[in-house]
Amino acid sequence: MLIERIRNFSIIAHIDHGKSTLADRIIQRCGGLPEREMKEQVLDSMEIERERGITIKAQTVYLKYKAKNKEIYNFNLMDTPGHVDFSYEVSRSLASCEGSLLVVDSSQGVEAQTLANVYQAIENNHEIIPVLNKIDLPSSEPERIKKQIEDVIGLDASNAILVSAKTGNGIDELLEAIVERLPCPKTVEDTSLLAMLIDSWYDPYLGVIILVRVHAGQLKKGMKLKMMGTEASYIVERCGFFTPKIKYSEVLEKGEIGFITAGIKHVSDCKVGDTITDSLKPTNQPLSGFKPSRPVVFCGLYPIDADDYDLLRDSLLKLGLNDASFSFEPETSAALGLGFRCGFLGLLHLEIIQERLSREFDLNLITTSPSVVYKIELTDGKTFDIHNPSELPDIMKIKKISEPIIKATILLPDEYLGSVIQLCTERRGIQKNLSYVGKRALIEYLLPLSEVVFDFYDRLKSITSGYASFDYEFKEYVESDLVRVQILVNSESVDALSFICHRSKSVSRGKVYCEKLCKLIPKQQFKIPLQAAIGGKIIARETINSYRKDVTAKLYGGDVTRKNKLLDKQKKGKKRMRQFGKVEIPQSAFINVLKTSNN
Repeated sequence: MLIERIRNFSIIAHIDHGKSTLADRIIQRCGGLPEREMKEQVLDSMEIERERGITIKAQTVYLKYKAKNKEIYNFNLMDTPGHVDFSYEVSRSLASCEGSLLVVDSSQGVEAQTLANVYQAIENNHEIIPVLNKIDLPSSEPERIKKQIEDVIGLDASNAILVSAKTGNGIDELLEAIVERLPCPKTVEDTSLLAMLIDSWYDPYLGVIILVRVHAGQLKKGMKLKMMGTEASYIVERCGFFTPKIKYSEVLEKGEIGFITAGIKHVSDCKVGDTITDSLKPTNQPLSGFKPSRPVVFCGLYPIDADDYDLLRDSLLKLGLNDASFSFEPETSAALGLGFRCGFLGLLHLEIIQERLSREFDLNLITTSPSVVYKIELTDGKTFDIHNPSELPDIMKIKKISEPIIKATILLPDEYLGSVIQLCTERRGIQKNLSYVGKRALIEYLLPLSEVVFDFYDRLKSITSGYASFDYEFKEYVESDLVRVQILVNSESVDALSFICHRSKSVSRGKVYCEKLCKLIPKQQFKIPLQAAIGGKIIARETINSYRKDVTAKLYGGDVTRKNKLLDKQKKGKKRMRQFGKVEIPQSAFINVLKTSNN
């Protein structure tokens, strides 16, 4: 195949603007699958993707298209996620392509994630084809949306392709536009093999599968490869393409995107963005790779059954291979035992990983309170990051604590503007900009990330009846009045329940924790104080009353001194029990408190 007849492109859009359905129609029109095997969202292969109706993993498909000029073209299509938590999947896909189809709902128009994705495509020097989808809807307004694309994004939309991914209208015109308007692959002038590792995942039958983009040379079956980043060497066992079924091939040519298997035993050898070269004739200059992702939300994952620790470790390794934006390291907790401190790109990302561990590896887990990364500067001048509230040093040694601030972009109908401004103000936001895009308001706020990662997105959707769209990017670290709140059960600190928050929110959140624990911890023979404390200062308290045993029931007469003597004896016994008794907090209490206190 001549390189001039290869087209590598991504489909980018906001959530629910029709990326996966458009990919279905392109696969169908190019004959990637027989009609009897076609189904909706065919590239959303994970059960959890199909249930939630969202794309989580970017998927690649290799198609052959016969153009009107009678030439056969090879398409490498990459369907990308739309949610902000999976933006790293989008950036990786864009880095391995030369063009993008920008899909915009012709009734809803440009949304926050539309802007974020198109700016990433522009940064990667992509040729962009605007595609207006859902033109079959009665509310479709193509001319208005074309003008909106030009006004908001600054992209010429006069020759935008009008399609209906549902009915198939306009798909032929789109395929011809891909051939005519998108460039062929850029290659590197190098006689040796030069390929980039785009993605990898674990298959129980084939082992580790690697998705690669070949920039120079050829990748053949039986060739000995070298991973330049990890120095690991392997012999290629199989190579091929996804059509979207697996189709084996003897060779991957330059400009093509395909997969290889090489009997890889150690998942740590596969680093996303690494350069792959010929072990016998290696290249000197590696490819630039991808900008590494930076986790913004951290939490602890602990197995409910301590015997599952090894299974959890192996499962995290396999998921980490499949999801390069996910990080983890071992940690221990006095209350929960052995576990892992994990980093995520957002709360939905955390939820998806937790659900995949449960479904794919049959693990029952406890998740500790999510936390963001704080920067600490000590009085002696040292600075470091903390991911876990228990790592915070003594308050007397701290000069300042800084928290991450994000720039949030919210697009919403005008009638909800007051409620959204109130929500952002409650979350310590600072308004930076307010403008209008047609009939909708576009507001920009500087918000503390710790106020956003919990339930901000859900609250935003709730108060705007689902019409608002939200996107954010990291801005900077800013000094703030932050405190660590410790939860004490019977005067003993429970490290798994401690959290860092702004001083103004500490009393209300501490009270919530104490109230929930009061309902969840069973009664003992003695009173149990539940306290929230900042250093030595108690800011909230609840008490679990003891069982009451009637020690005077056996009395049948005599004066009051006999009764008082028994009551005093009972009081001394309870005091002794309170001093030496240990309160066992049931696992169900941890699960319920940590599940419901993330607000």
